[in-house]
Amino acid sequence: MKQTCSSEIRIPRILIAAPGSGSGKTLLTCALLRLLHRKGIRAAAYKCGPDFIDPMFHKKVLGTPSRNLDLYLAGEEGVRRSFAAGCEGAQIAVIEGVMGYFDGTGTSGMEGSSCHLASVLQAPVLLAADVRGMSRSAAALIKGFTDYGEQRMIRGAFLNRVSPAIADRISGWLNSEAAIPVLGSFPLDETLCIESRHLGLVEPDEIPDLLQKIDHAADLLEQTLNLELLLEIAQSAPVLQVEKMSVKELEAARENARNEEAPVTIAVAEDEAFSFYYEDNLELLEELGAQIVRFSPLHDREFPKTDGLLIGGGYPELKARELAANTFMISSIRRAAEQGMPMLAECGGFQYLQEKLVDSEGIEHHMCGVLKGCSRMTNKHVRFGYLEVSGEGSYFGSGRTIRGHEFHYSDSTNNGNACRAVKPDGRAWDCMVVQGRITAGYPHLYYGSAPEFAEAFVRECRKFREERGRK
Repeated sequence: MKQTCSSEIRIPRILIAAPGSGSGKTLLTCALLRLLHRKGIRAAAYKCGPDFIDPMFHKKVLGTPSRNLDLYLAGEEGVRRSFAAGCEGAQIAVIEGVMGYFDGTGTSGMEGSSCHLASVLQAPVLLAADVRGMSRSAAALIKGFTDYGEQRMIRGAFLNRVSPAIADRISGWLNSEAAIPVLGSFPLDETLCIESRHLGLVEPDEIPDLLQKIDHAADLLEQTLNLELLLEIAQSAPVLQVEKMSVKELEAARENARNEEAPVTIAVAEDEAFSFYYEDNLELLEELGAQIVRFSPLHDREFPKTDGLLIGGGYPELKARELAANTFMISSIRRAAEQGMPMLAECGGFQYLQEKLVDSEGIEHHMCGVLKGCSRMTNKHVRFGYLEVSGEGSYFGSGRTIRGHEFHYSDSTNNGNACRAVKPDGRAWDCMVVQGRITAGYPHLYYGSAPEFAEAFVRECRKFREERGRK
């Protein structure tokens, strides 16, 4: 049975979309967030879709977490609830879109797209277009996006990589022919580029002068930005009805967690090698009575004394030499596994728990050896896209299904066969290793799609603590 009640969210909001990937959405979003911060306007940041890296840039600018809003993983109500949780205390919400504005999945090709998300959140859209090498064609491009489809949510445009003179001409054409205002523009400036690698942008901590670069972008944006009109568009967003839904069993688990004298402690690996986490996942663990203890497999000498371990994805292949050299950490994780500690590991974390990792140069590095197998970097996508994972036993219970996605260039000699992964188009394969209280594999899981999975993990962490206390 589901118990429901609703609340009204009244917050100005905008979604920054683009005709396609590589149009400058992340740079524009970060520059705008920085500019709002300078003006004393408290902003909440979000990312459409499952991307882990873009929210890191938002967090770097604001100093507060950015949330993923993914309609496949969380569903429409789940997205609205996550949006509501993230905008507490904020004066405006800024959502960065994904890929091209209409690009999604499903038979329509638009499910989970920026357009779909804008409709679900009733968020006005600002289209960021890279118009380098264009003139009148830029107006045609933007007008075409504005007029296309049933959802007419685009209320303004940004122009990227364009001279002020050309930007003024494009603005005039759009105003007269499409009634779409140009809110600002960026000039052609190669210093504004953010580097990419195989999984997307490089991580923000890898760019020594990132904040200076974003400050420079904010300076340039301020020269052309019509902030008053942007805020007016954001304020036009209607009241959003958010349904608060709870599962009885989950509510009971939360109540039990609140009654515990001491919280369960879960170590979360976070450093240059492991950094891919959904804020919603960590918050759900905390709601269930867990205290998050962050540590670095790269830099810390030993694994902290906790009741459970979570190792997310990241770029362990880039730090394999350093990870292998930290033998004290490896030994302490191995001891924890031998003692029966509950562990969850995803993608890069899964590789770290296995015996060996072969990097892109073909060099073999010894990892934790908690699980059998050797992972090896390839030069192509091995798996890419959304999936549902179901299994028996462990934290999956009896045939429980949880949603997630895979995105990796590495492959392993032991991908596991404890679970079954099924893509939306029906393609399926075996995945995941379940070994005692350890569940690990390439899929990145979204706990909110099956909160009982997270509850089972926390419950096993509590049991492990009790077992140690009796010894």
